[in-house]
Parts: sequence; structure tokens; C-alpha cells
Amino acid sequence: MKLSQVKALLPTLDNVAFKLENGTFVPEHFHVTEVGTVTKNFIDCGGTIRNEKTVNFQLWNTNDFDHRLKPIKLLNIIELSEKKLGIKDAEIEVEYQSDTIGKYALAFDGTNFILQSKTTACLAQDQCGIPQEKQKIKLSELQTAQTSCCSPNSGCC
Repeated sequence: MKLSQVKALLPTLDNVAFKLENGTFVPEHFHVTEVGTVTKNFIDCGGTIRNEKTVNFQLWNTNDFDHRLKPIKLLNIIELSEKKLGIKDAEIEVEYQSDTIGKYALAFDGTNFILQSKTTACLAQDQCGIPQEKQKIKLSELQTAQTSCCSPNSGCC
């Protein structure tokens, strides 16, 4: 989900709620402690230089149980970040504490923002020696040749 999509959704919401894919909600007294950009310049294992830029939200819980972040307040934080940091529209990555700092993609289910688990991947599988997954087919779906060299009247005998 891009920053522009979040900004368009916030004025339509009564509350801001984040939920993990397993259905667990981020406690409603969370704080957004950071909004910024993260730039990652790297080279993949195939030798391709890559540059990724994301907008970063960091969610944090504390014992401030009376705190509730309203949609307009989050929108104001985002707009201030855009103005002061020059943040451009990009995909959002959310940091949220689990066993360590987890990084999540962001989606929306019509009511709540969903923290989607991210995974690692090889970006150069064709150059890394990783065999491509073979296409699975059913033997019953294989078509036999219409004519065979040894079929009657084929002239092979």
C-alpha cells in the first residue's frame, strides 16, 4: 500500500487500527513514533545494483493506556513528514515490535490496516544456481501424437 492510499483512507475512518495477519490487533493505545523514508542501496547475488525507497511507519506500545491515535492526527503527522523531510509517495513498510523489530507490508481490509508479513527472496534466481520449479502435469493430460511412424498406412514398414 502506498502513502497516497493511506492519506486518502484516513479522512474516512473513525479510528486507526492495525491488525496482524493472524487476527491479533496492535493494542489500541499504540503510538506512531516515526514516519520517514528508508533507502536501501544494494547489490544482489547476480551482480545487479538495486535501489529501494520505502516510507516507514514505526508503531510502539507503552503503558499509556489512555492514548488513542485518531485518523486526523496520523494524517497531520504524515503531512508534516512530507513537508519537513520531502517524503514522496512510495510503498509503506511498518516496523512493529515482536521478538525483534518486525517489518511488515501494509494493506487495508475495509476497516483495519493489515500488517502483512514480509519474507526474504533471491532476486537473481536465474544467476544464482537455484533450479526453477518444474511444471507439474498429469500424465492423463498428455496428448499422444495423432500419427505415428508405425501406424497403419504410415508407410514405415
